[in-house]
Amino acid sequence: MQLTNFMEAAVKNVLEEMLRTDPYRSSNFDEKVKLDIMAYALNRLPPKYVVTEKGHLFTRVNELRHQFNTDIVVELSKAIEYIRANPR
Repeated sequence: MQLTNFMEAAVKNVLEEMLRTDPYRSSNFDEKVKLDIMAYALNRLPPKYVVTEKGHLFTRVNELRHQFNTDIVVELSKAIEYIRANPR
């Protein structure tokens, strides 16, 4: 296994779910915009690095906690609004 920021995968999964379930949010978001949104959110969320399979499993269990997902959704929502208001 290699060093992995678990938060990156979690943010990507939550963003995909948000865009799939709310068409208003996903309007005209190409891959570059999605990456900008993820970068904005990841810079405001704590990293969760794992190396071992045990660490990965422990982090997956923590991901199920409501607050973990809520924090990601809040930061992604802020990121979507910021990127929409300030496109590159």
